[in-house]
Amino acid sequence: MRFAAFVPAAVALFFGLSSAPIQEKEKPAAMKMKKITAVLFVNEIEPCVKFWVERLGFKKIIEVPGDGNKLAFAALEKDGVELMYQSYASAEKDVSFAAQAVKKGPTFLYVEVANLDEIIAAIKGIDIVMPVRTTFYGAREVGIKDPAGHFITFAQLGVAPAH
Repeated sequence: MRFAAFVPAAVALFFGLSSAPIQEKEKPAAMKMKKITAVLFVNEIEPCVKFWVERLGFKKIIEVPGDGNKLAFAALEKDGVELMYQSYASAEKDVSFAAQAVKKGPTFLYVEVANLDEIIAAIKGIDIVMPVRTTFYGAREVGIKDPAGHFITFAQLGVAPAH
């Protein structure tokens, strides 16, 4: 599966563990980026998938079985937004050179949404770590933790700034 090779390479690049030095070159005039996707490392993937699918309407687009009946990896998608989870056990096998680094977490995600009130309704009953607020830069935000303890701030941009 293409993601089995992708994740270790991405982790190596992120932590600067590539063995080949990057040569300085002129900036390409037409370099196009297509997307960037966060990979969150967790003990158990299943509660996180359940959270994003059942509460926020994401679709599980990839799953890689792990040991027993547990997942080693899962990718989720909604409206062009993609998020990946990989288990620590899988990281030990796939990216053993960086396995200790991925355990340092948690990760912090900032997710821009069209309607924060819909998110607030969807997360009802979940512990709020940052109550709803309006920032000086005109974002209305709320913060929670996912089932694995990663921090997620949902933000609706373009509202009147707080004074």
